[in-house]
Amino acid sequence: MAYTNNIKSIAIGSFDGIHIAHQALIDQADALVIIERNGGYLTPGYKRANFTSKVCCFYHFDVIKGLTPEKFIEKLQSDFPKLETIVVGYDFHFGKNKAGSAETLQALFAGKVVVVQEVSIKGVSVHSRTIKEYLREGNIEMANMLLGRRYSMEGRVVSGQGLGKKELVPTLNLDIKEYQIPLEGVYATRTKLKGEWFASVSFVGHRVTTDDSFSVETHVLEKDIDEVQGNVEIEFVDFIRVNQKFENLQALKMQIKDDIQKSKSIVC
Repeated sequence: MAYTNNIKSIAIGSFDGIHIAHQALIDQADALVIIERNGGYLTPGYKRANFTSKVCCFYHFDVIKGLTPEKFIEKLQSDFPKLETIVVGYDFHFGKNKAGSAETLQALFAGKVVVVQEVSIKGVSVHSRTIKEYLREGNIEMANMLLGRRYSMEGRVVSGQGLGKKELVPTLNLDIKEYQIPLEGVYATRTKLKGEWFASVSFVGHRVTTDDSFSVETHVLEKDIDEVQGNVEIEFVDFIRVNQKFENLQALKMQIKDDIQKSKSIVC
C-alpha cells in the first residue's frame, strides 16, 4: 500500500451508500478506510469509489474482526505511516466484539480524532440501515433524500422469459447481485446504456402472473433498443405500484400500458 505513505488523514466506516452523513466525514479526510462486508449493499465494493474523489482503501471485516482495538490502531499506523488525523462518526465502534468506540480511539491514538455528530434530514437520522428500510418499504423519495442522489443498481443483462418482446413490451433482464433490493413492484426509473441515460419503467420482484421467478427488468421509454450485452445500470426515481398477480397476460399488458404512462409523466 505504497500509495498510502503520504496520507495524513483518514475517515473510517463502511460508507455503504456514500450518503449525506458519510459526506460529512469524507470532507474532512484525505482518504477513506472502508470496512467491507458481504451482500445487501446500497453501493457494493469498489463502486463506492464512483461517488468520491478521495482515495479508497478497503479492509474486509472478516480479516480485521479479530483484532483488539489496540491492534487495529497499530494496523492503521503501519498502513498509513504519516497518519495524523482520524475522522469517525459519533456511533463508530471497532475492534473485536466492537470493544472500541470513538472515545477509545481518542484514548489510544496519539494524533487528532475528529468525531462527526449525527446528521439528520427532516428529523430523520441518516444511516445506511434507515435508507435500506425505506427501500424495503418502496419509499424511494425518502431513500433518495437521505442518499443525496437517486438509488441505483447495476447488473449484467441476461436472457428472460421471452414473453416481453412477444406478448408484452421488450425489457432488459438484469442479474442483480449484492444490492439491497427495493420493495417488489414497478418503478419510474432511468436506465444507463453505453454511458447514456434513458427514461424507463422497471419491475423488481417475482413474476407472479407467469413463472413466479424473481427478476429485475427495465423497459426503455420512447426509444427502440437493439440487443444489449454487458452491464446496465438503473436508478430509481419514484414508486408506481406494488407487485400483483393478474388473471391473464392481456390484463397484465393493460396494466403495463398504464405503468408506462405514469412513468412517462414522472421521468420524461
